[in-house]
Amino acid sequence: MNLNQVTVAVTDVPRAIAFYRQLGLQLIVESLPDYARFCCPDGSATFSVSRVERVQPSQSLVYFECDELDATVQRLQALGVQFSMLPTDQPWLWREAYLSDPDGNPLCLYFAGSNRLDPPWRLT
Repeated sequence: MNLNQVTVAVTDVPRAIAFYRQLGLQLIVESLPDYARFCCPDGSATFSVSRVERVQPSQSLVYFECDELDATVQRLQALGVQFSMLPTDQPWLWREAYLSDPDGNPLCLYFAGSNRLDPPWRLT
């Protein structure tokens, strides 16, 4: 089994397309006004947005790994993207930055390196 696709609800697909393209995702399907799908530039995972009338607040968090996290955050800040937390080293050995998309969907840009799949406390 492999996790490949995550879809989040948005109220404005063209606005979401612009936002997620700023993050660096590559648009591969555009079915306006209701849907768009992206592929991540590193790997084969896909991510999509689907139009709804109203986005409900979410407690789910979507993580996008960035090899150059600090440079990515600086680039996005220069484009006007607001972060609720700038890159911070976490006790679980990941470096994370938090933001939300225009509909309030919570996102985390992070770098974990080998600690993503092989942390020191990994079960064997």
